[in-house]
Amino acid sequence: MEKQKVYVLLTDTGTLFTKTIKQYTKAPYNHASIAFDRDLIELYSFGRKHPRNPVNGGFVQENVLTGTYSVYPQTTCALYEIEVTDRIIKKMRRVISVFEKNKGKLSYNLLGVVGVAMKERFEPQGSFFCSQFVAEVLIRSGLRFWDKDPSLITPEDIRSVAELKLIYEGKLFDYEPIKERNKTGK
Repeated sequence: MEKQKVYVLLTDTGTLFTKTIKQYTKAPYNHASIAFDRDLIELYSFGRKHPRNPVNGGFVQENVLTGTYSVYPQTTCALYEIEVTDRIIKKMRRVISVFEKNKGKLSYNLLGVVGVAMKERFEPQGSFFCSQFVAEVLIRSGLRFWDKDPSLITPEDIRSVAELKLIYEGKLFDYEPIKERNKTGK
């Protein structure tokens, strides 16, 4: 069976919202995304639909150069990779395609973020937060790393998965593939 890599990006943009979360969690990263390529071109999460509007959130295909990260060039990150089978990749793509097809009905689960702090599940239908989404994709694809519900998974829980291999940590815009794309504008 051929193996492929999937990437998990954890970030901290330094926004007021992320600073508030960080005060509680004391964790270095508070946003999670999943990518199918090392260059982070095909990158998905639940977050801001418009870079300067923190209120309107939902399922997004993130664009590092033109999306929310472009407004926060000092964003720090940790990029992890995991080797998986073709079958798992296909399952992940199917799961994400369901989110894509239903994105108009999906919203950001702000209550869920509060719930994590209280260790209580808050799962309004069609509502997810970033690390909950990444956990859902991994779990629905057959990768079960946690003994708790996806609605209680934090970026720090993702960071603690032994199977994830850290391949870069630092400023997002210092990551070589992003630097190269930023130079060319692609």
